[in-house]
Amino acid sequence: MAKNEKKQLEKKNWKQQFMLVGEAKINDYTYGIDKKSEKSDWVYNQLNLGVDCGAVCGTVYAEMMGGYGAERDNVVYVIGKKDDGTIDTNNKFTIDWDDRFDETILESVADTCFITVGLEKDKSGKTFAKKFISPYDAIAYIKENLEDGTVVNVKGNIEYSVYNENVQMRKRITSVFLSNADDVSKYDAKFTQTVLLQKDSMGKIDKDKSTIPLYATVIEYQKMWKDKEVKQLIPLRKTFEYEIDMNNEKGTKTLIEKYLKVKKGVTEIAFDGRFIESGALVTMTVEDLPDDIKELIEIGAYTEEEALAKCADGSGKEKRMVFLRPNFRMVETDGVKTPVVSKIEQKYSDEDLLLDFLIDDEQEEPKDDELPFDVNNKEDDKVESDDDSSWLDEL
Repeated sequence: MAKNEKKQLEKKNWKQQFMLVGEAKINDYTYGIDKKSEKSDWVYNQLNLGVDCGAVCGTVYAEMMGGYGAERDNVVYVIGKKDDGTIDTNNKFTIDWDDRFDETILESVADTCFITVGLEKDKSGKTFAKKFISPYDAIAYIKENLEDGTVVNVKGNIEYSVYNENVQMRKRITSVFLSNADDVSKYDAKFTQTVLLQKDSMGKIDKDKSTIPLYATVIEYQKMWKDKEVKQLIPLRKTFEYEIDMNNEKGTKTLIEKYLKVKKGVTEIAFDGRFIESGALVTMTVEDLPDDIKELIEIGAYTEEEALAKCADGSGKEKRMVFLRPNFRMVETDGVKTPVVSKIEQKYSDEDLLLDFLIDDEQEEPKDDELPFDVNNKEDDKVESDDDSSWLDEL
């Protein structure tokens, strides 16, 4: 396909949000206040907030960071709003750093530009919110008003980036509020994520976890790519899991055929899911160790206990993003709102996900090591079935 025929990636109606409900975990590493960069005049505050979201999800971390240049004229970039309160994408402007608390100026700023914090109550016992256009100020306020063990509701956006050729996920906080959850059974770590699925995105069912691996694609704005300035949306390969009911053969088959299996092109679809980040320990046995490590045990270089402890170090707990159900949104037509599953079939072609700037003019397709994900090792993660007669294996 010629370059000028490729469809540009877009994030219209794209969803990448999370919500954590649970007990705030405050320790010596939660805050970094007025830290100074070693490379510039940058002074910043940093928040790495852990939220105990219950036995299933465990302690899930989200972050925030922001600051200013001590030797420069600082501004905050914002977007204006229309008369009806919606975002005015054509009205982007800056606010001087010293004016960031000026209420008359902030009145014209869209709500999405603010970090909202509700950690205090008025005389009547009602939680009231404070709004900040800079994370620097929001973090300082949170530090003064959030205590360890306080039940909170933390919301924000999911962001993806590439570091050492690995796709990393971060949760950027946009609001922190006191929660009404009065029992641990109400704690949770939810997210909604739009992904792109192709023919080869669905793996084989993992019967032990009751999940299906999904080798999906997310798209994220990247300023740089492999030392090249690109400043565009880039497709990034990320592995998710979809939870299934192993006792519901009919429902699982319908789910796979209608929402997970792709016959042609690229399907855009959003799912609601749950983070499992520091929950149940991943139990490792000698059989799980690589052959060369087993050999070291056999020759007496390590005992079984020493090898297991060393291999489990830093990876002893699960860190997963598990889809639970397709997401749907309300669409208004002629004044009537109708629920519609957030899915678009053949949104793109497979070629649309290739990166033009990595393709030499003399070659039609990029080399494997020039793709935005590893296409060679995907099969290694798939779980083979031991029961050839199972209805699951037919899928």
